[in-house]
Amino acid sequence: MKKLILASGSPRRKEFLDKAGLTFEIITSDYVEDMTLSLPPTELVKFLSHGKALPVAKDHPEATVLSADTIVVCNGAILGKPHTEENARKMLRHLSGTEHSVFTGFTVIHIEDNKSHLQAVETKILFKELSDEEIDEYIATGDPLDKAGAYAIQKVGDKFVEKIDGSFSNVVGLPIEEVLAVLRDQFGFENI
Repeated sequence: MKKLILASGSPRRKEFLDKAGLTFEIITSDYVEDMTLSLPPTELVKFLSHGKALPVAKDHPEATVLSADTIVVCNGAILGKPHTEENARKMLRHLSGTEHSVFTGFTVIHIEDNKSHLQAVETKILFKELSDEEIDEYIATGDPLDKAGAYAIQKVGDKFVEKIDGSFSNVVGLPIEEVLAVLRDQFGFENI
């Protein structure tokens, strides 16, 4: 049986793989993301996801390792995780009433088989105009602090969305349709 490792501690990514019926192990990477790299968004998320996958793949060359990284881009600004309420407030004000893109890069790598696949997926989101009260209420939930762009579409953040163009799961943090196709077609995972 093929061994799959998810190199991410994200509960949302774990949930997608669970729902797909995959058997996998979670081994988080100690890779430190550098959000200041001067790369286009699609290249940045691929670079960061590869950076997360590689140390885990080197430690487990017999396994297929999957990692991902998600960013939000609005008016040319890259929005990662805010970590503080002040940063979350700035990000949500920046997103208010605008269309932005969510990019998730994912890497699948198997060292013993000398195989790797890097891919980026973009989903466009149109946000409604947000009042300061709506922003403050959402920040008070604590939900936006560890989410790229300061919102989680699968939770309270969905009420801010007027339109979505592309993969919903990509916005949550893993474009599961694309990931499953790569695992099946390029890495030999069956029954998915």
